[in-house]
Amino acid sequence: MRVIVIGAGEVGSSVAASLCDEHEVVVVDVDSDRVDALTYDLDVLAIEGDGAAIETLRDAGLESAELLIAVTDDDETNIVSCGTAKTIDDVTTIARVRNTKFLDTWQHAEGALGVDVMVGTNLLTARKIASIIGLPAARDVDSFADGTIQMAEFELAADSPVAGQTVAEADRFADLTFAAVLCPDEDGDCEEIVIPRGDTVLEAGHEVIVIGTDEAVTAFSHDVAPDDDYHDVLLVGGSSVGHQTARLLEERGIRARLIERDPERAQTLAESLPKTTVLQADATDRDFLEREHIDDVDVVVTTLESDEQNLLAGLLAKRLGADRAIAVVEDRSYVSLFETVGIDVAVQPREVAAEEITRFTREEHTENVAILESDRAEVIEIEIDDDSVFAGRPIREAAGDLPDGVVVGAITRDGEFVRPRGDTVVEVGDHVVVFVEADVLTDTLAQI
Repeated sequence: MRVIVIGAGEVGSSVAASLCDEHEVVVVDVDSDRVDALTYDLDVLAIEGDGAAIETLRDAGLESAELLIAVTDDDETNIVSCGTAKTIDDVTTIARVRNTKFLDTWQHAEGALGVDVMVGTNLLTARKIASIIGLPAARDVDSFADGTIQMAEFELAADSPVAGQTVAEADRFADLTFAAVLCPDEDGDCEEIVIPRGDTVLEAGHEVIVIGTDEAVTAFSHDVAPDDDYHDVLLVGGSSVGHQTARLLEERGIRARLIERDPERAQTLAESLPKTTVLQADATDRDFLEREHIDDVDVVVTTLESDEQNLLAGLLAKRLGADRAIAVVEDRSYVSLFETVGIDVAVQPREVAAEEITRFTREEHTENVAILESDRAEVIEIEIDDDSVFAGRPIREAAGDLPDGVVVGAITRDGEFVRPRGDTVVEVGDHVVVFVEADVLTDTLAQI
């Protein structure tokens, strides 16, 4: 299949990398440096040009393409690129947007804008933040099988009761699978991915990825950090992400406070968020934060307009006593820095968008995707068909035909959870949630 990707930034590069092994990928960008970099890094055809221009799309071979994905940082460019493509050929189009007004328009007007699938980055980011708040000890959370299954990533602190235990000792939950242990280097980056066995020791600083039912993952979270629970949530910044996060927390029964500096924006937010306390103030004002009892805050979430502001606000809040800090980080290269200097969880909107787009592009194989550790691994949900290596076979037998680095984390059958054990027979129609290391992903997808 020929796929055209408009935009060679972080999202476009990630999507292109996930597709180029199986498809003919053409990437279009106005930046010649990005085009040159992709030409050397990936097996794609990279073209310099404006993806919204008919001439550029023709040069990219749109007439023979089946899919166009527009993921630049400009919403209008993405929408126009999709609309322009539709005037040339009946290609399937995916557009990434930040502004929720475009998403609302598209959702309420079928076929509008020439976009078949619209991915709302800000809304997806807010959902990610709300999920992490709902599972306090976690660094990352994703749902699978219509919410029946959760994947969560936990960093083990030195004082965690789980630190120092073997997997066999920590595995006290029948509906939970230890999928992987991520071992960090001196800079805190993932140096090694370990597929855990019963005698694998969980050490302080390790990151543990578990997959299981919501109840089992929540119970393990309390084992990892028994005292963690979010009662007092402070949102800093009334941006679109901040607004959407507050709305989602309201829906989940979590009352939050939101700080917004601009008076008019604060008034608008107060009117649209009836269960959220909106405070018009500067979140870097130490006296104000102390008057608001920042030392009682369980988690502060910074959703300001720049990475630097988010880092400053998050670190200040923690310095004044807030227990944990979650920050939105646009620049992928800053993620490790944020988490090294004191931010507990850095949420990157571009990575969240790339996950969603990857799910759509792989819909023939997968129902859902979570990208881990900057593309080092993925957790994917597959509906089993007759051609799958799992169909009608026990997991132990099927796993023998798969590469190392693959772990079956959970199974659902007719919406009900099935414990994945070695002798569990997988049936056609089952949904299987699998952890897969990136270097064996292509081979694994071909078999499952």
